[in-house]
Amino acid sequence: MHESKGALIVFGGLPGTGKTTLARAVAETHSATYLRIDTIEQTLRCSGTLAGDVGPAGYLIAYALAESNLLLGRTVIADSVNPLAVTREAWRRVAARTSSAIVEIEIICSDAAEHRRRVETRSVDVAGLDLPSWEDVIKRDYEPWDCPRIVLDTAGCTIPGALEELQKRMNGSGLVPRGSRSMPEAAGSASTRRGGRPRRRSRTG
Repeated sequence: MHESKGALIVFGGLPGTGKTTLARAVAETHSATYLRIDTIEQTLRCSGTLAGDVGPAGYLIAYALAESNLLLGRTVIADSVNPLAVTREAWRRVAARTSSAIVEIEIICSDAAEHRRRVETRSVDVAGLDLPSWEDVIKRDYEPWDCPRIVLDTAGCTIPGALEELQKRMNGSGLVPRGSRSMPEAAGSASTRRGGRPRRRSRTG
């Protein structure tokens, strides 16, 4: 068994839930290695080696990159839809092989109208990437989770409010990876309601 080297924080959730915004913010807070499946998959398409549906290739590359960085003692943030039991189990195997802590986070948006607005008003931040339509999102194969995880509902909340709630959930559960500092209170964030939902203010994008 390896000596514990790093920590793996795995984000999952449908497009438009705020997953990437939060994953990037957590990566910045922890000075972590940030791996986004959309970026890897689009780079494969642009290379000409693969086109269209790249299958599991993007995830397989991300697993390998995560493992290499975990063995260096890094904290790794994995940002993907992570839609299937098999992809979630693969991330757990990466953590197990490197004797690393793992935190699994599912980001949801329970307000369908707000979720649709976000999907339909998103801007492309990966060159060449075709963003999914609302129909694509609701028809996507997304299996129910069957393992303990942090579930964060971003419906109707600010980005700072969502970050504050995520911070509390991670810190309160003892899930902040070893060697990482607790996430600071988000300036100007909304106070939280009973039940762990951020107070509704202006909406996240």
